Amino acid sequence: MGATGVSVLALLAATCPASARAEAADAAADTAAAAAEGGGGPIGEIVVSAERTNVTLQKASLSVTAVTDDTLNKANITEVTGLNGSVPGLVVAKSGGGERMISIRGIGSETPENPSTQPGVSFHVDGVYIFNSIAANAAFIDVAQVEVLRGPQGTMYGQGSTGGTINVVSKQPDASALSGSANFGYGNYNMLKADAAINVPITDTLAIRAAGQRLRHDGYAKATDVAGQPGYELDDADEWGGKLAVKWTPTDRVSVLLSTIQYKGDQNATAQKNVLDPNPDPRELTQDFPGKTYIRTQLYYGVVKFDLGGATFSSITGYQKLHSDLSWDGDGLNPALFLQASGGFYNYDHIATWQQNTASWTQEYNIASDNEGPFRWIVGGVYLRSKNKNYINEYRDNKGDGLNPPLATGTLFSDPLVKAITYAELSAITREAYAGYAQGSLELTNALTVTAGIRYNHDKYSGVSDSMSGGTSGQTSGAYLQPAPTLGTSTGRLTGKFALDYQLTPSNMVYASYTRGFKPGGINSAAASGNSSYTIFGMETGVKPTYKPETLDSIEIGSKNRFFGDTLQINASAFYYFYKDLQFLEEDAVLFGEGISNAPKAEVYGAELEMDWHATQHLRFEGSLSLLHGKFTEDYLALNATAADAAQVAAGYGGVGGFFANFGNAVYVREAARENINGNKIPKMPSVQGSAALSWTGDIGPGEFTARAQYIYRGKFQSRVFNTPGQDDTPDYSQVNLFASYAFADTGFSVSATVTNLFDTNGINSRFTDPYGSGQISDTYIPPRQALFSVGYKF
Repeated sequence: MGATGVSVLALLAATCPASARAEAADAAADTAAAAAEGGGGPIGEIVVSAERTNVTLQKASLSVTAVTDDTLNKANITEVTGLNGSVPGLVVAKSGGGERMISIRGIGSETPENPSTQPGVSFHVDGVYIFNSIAANAAFIDVAQVEVLRGPQGTMYGQGSTGGTINVVSKQPDASALSGSANFGYGNYNMLKADAAINVPITDTLAIRAAGQRLRHDGYAKATDVAGQPGYELDDADEWGGKLAVKWTPTDRVSVLLSTIQYKGDQNATAQKNVLDPNPDPRELTQDFPGKTYIRTQLYYGVVKFDLGGATFSSITGYQKLHSDLSWDGDGLNPALFLQASGGFYNYDHIATWQQNTASWTQEYNIASDNEGPFRWIVGGVYLRSKNKNYINEYRDNKGDGLNPPLATGTLFSDPLVKAITYAELSAITREAYAGYAQGSLELTNALTVTAGIRYNHDKYSGVSDSMSGGTSGQTSGAYLQPAPTLGTSTGRLTGKFALDYQLTPSNMVYASYTRGFKPGGINSAAASGNSSYTIFGMETGVKPTYKPETLDSIEIGSKNRFFGDTLQINASAFYYFYKDLQFLEEDAVLFGEGISNAPKAEVYGAELEMDWHATQHLRFEGSLSLLHGKFTEDYLALNATAADAAQVAAGYGGVGGFFANFGNAVYVREAARENINGNKIPKMPSVQGSAALSWTGDIGPGEFTARAQYIYRGKFQSRVFNTPGQDDTPDYSQVNLFASYAFADTGFSVSATVTNLFDTNGINSRFTDPYGSGQISDTYIPPRQALFSVGYKF
C-alpha cells in the first residue's frame, strides 16, 4: 500500500477484542523490522483485526492504511498533523488555540473551539477512545504504527466515527527476550529528538516494557511586537512522553495487560498569521500577545482476556485525564493594525485562557470467535463516561486596558476587569454513552463471504454552565460566573454494515459494502439560555437550543490485488456518501448567539488508489492517490459571521455598543446577510491528494544502506461551509522529504539523516476564521525545512 511503508496490522479500538490487541502491536513491530531488513521479494501477508475477527488485509472488505514506526521516523513525523499527505483522503488542519481538526474524505468536524461536540473521526491510543480533540496533540510515544480506517465505522466504533477511525498502536511487552533501543538526534532550530525503550522479561510469563522520549526545538516563527520580547517564539516544541506496560500470561488461556502512557507539552502558541499582517514573511507575525500552550495527558488502561475454547472473552478498561491551558492572540495583529482592521472599534483581542479538564473512563466486555470455521462473530457492549470542565477568558476592548491576564474563577462580579472581558465561560458537561453491537462474517462458498453487523448507540449530555458576553455579568452578587444546570439532551441511533467480498483468485479480491455512521446532537448554550434570534424573535433560521445528530450512509466498492509473485500490491476503492444534517458552526443575528446548526443534505464521492511495488531486491516504489468531490445538495440559509458583522457596520451599528444601542434594527440587518450554501463545496476536502516514494536498500561495505525520497501533494480546499472567495480558499502545496541511513552489521548501531520540506515550501496547513471573538482570518503553515542527524542503537 502506498502510504503504509510496509503493512497494516490489527487496528484495535476500545471495542477491539483483547485477544488481538497485544499480538497486533508485537506483529506491527516485527513486520516493520522485516520490511526494513528486506528490500525485495514478496510482500508479506498481513493480519488485520480492524473488524475484530482476524483476517488478512487483502481479504478485509474495507479501506485501511497504516503508517509504521519506520515510516514515521523517516519522515520525522512526531504527531498527528504530520500525517498530512501520507494517507489518502486524510486532512489534519490546525484550528484556534492548537486544536487538531481531523477529517477523512471530507468528513470530520466543522465545530471548532466547541468541546461539547464529538469529532467526525474518532481517535484512539492503543484502542482506548480519546474523548477530547486537544489530546490528539500528544506526541506519538513508543509507536508500532498509526492505523487509519476510512469510511463510516458505526458498527465497530459507534458515534463519532462518521468519517473513520485513527488508532495509535504502541509496542507491547514481550516475555520471550530482552530487547531495547535508543536514538538521539540533533538538527536545525536546535532540534533535539531522543527516545529510548527497554523490554525486560521477568519470568517466562511476565514482562515489562518502558519507554520515554523527548522533543524540543526553537520556534519556526516569531511574534515581533510582544513587549520586552521582540522575537517571541511561536511553533516551538518542549515535550516529554513516557510509557510503562506490564503483561502477564499465567496460562496459555489467560492474559493481563496493564499500561500507562503519559505526555506533557509546555511551549508557546501555534503561529497563526493574520491575512491582514503587512509583513510578507510568513514566519514573522506582527502580534503583541505572548500565547502559551500547555497540555498534560494521562492514559491508563487494562486488558484481561480468557480463552473459552472456540471464543475469547475480553474486558477492556480505560481511564484518562486531560489538562490543557491554551492562550493566543485572537486578533493576530498589534493594536494599531487591529484598530484599523476593526473599523476603529477595537485595538486588541486575545484569549487569556482556555482551560479544559477532562476525566473519562470506558469499560467494554466482548466475546469473539476464533478464526476457525466458515463463521466469525463478535458480540459486545460498551459504557463510556466523561466530564469536561471549561474555563474561558477572552478580552476585546478599545479602552487601552492592555493585554489583561485571566481572572480567577471566583472573581467578584464587581471587579473592574470583568467589564473588559468580551466573553467568559465556566462549564462542566458530563457525557454518558452506552452501546451494544454484534457482527458476523459467513463464508457462503470458498470464494464468497457475507458480513453483517448492527450497533445501538445511546448518548446523554447534562451539566452546568454560565457565560457572559460584552463585559456584562448576569450576576448581582458573588462571583461573576455561577454555573447552573443546563438543558439536557440525549440521542439514540442504530448503525450497521453489510458487505460482500468475492475472491477472484488467491491474490485478487473485490468487495462491496454499505455502512452507516453518525455522531450525536447536542446543546447550544447561548440559544438554550434565550440568546438567539430563534428564541427572542422566533426566526426559524436562527440558532436553536439544540442541534440534530448527523448521519452518513456510505456505499463503497473496492479491489485488493497482488501481482508478479506478490511483489506488486495495488488496492483501489470508489465510494459514494449521502450526508444528512452536517453539524457546522454559524453566526446568529443576535450578537454572541452563535452556535451549531445542521446543513440538511450533502453528497460526497471519490476514488482512492494505493500501490506498493518491490521492483527488485533493492528498489521499492510506493504511491497513493485520492480524488474527492463533495457539495451541499439542499437549500440552507447560513449566516457567516464576517458577512453579518460587515452588514452591521455598513448600517452604522458597528461594534458591541452599536449593536445593543440599536438592538432590533441591528438584528434584522445581520439576518439579511444570510446566504444559501446549496451547491457549496464541503470543507477540508482536497480534490486531489497523493504521495509517491522511491527507496533503495542494499549492502555497502560492512553494513546496510537505505535511501528514500518522498513527494507529497495536497490540493486546495475550502476551509468553511460558506466558501467565501479568498477567505475560505486554502491553497495547495507540495513537499519533498529525503532520508538516508546506514546500519552497521552485527553491532546494533546505525546513523541516519532526515530532511523534511527540502525546498522550504511555505505551504499553508489550514486557513482559519475565528468563529467567535473578532472573526479574524489567519493561516497556519507547515514546518519549514528541517534537517535532523540521528544515532541509534538497538539490541
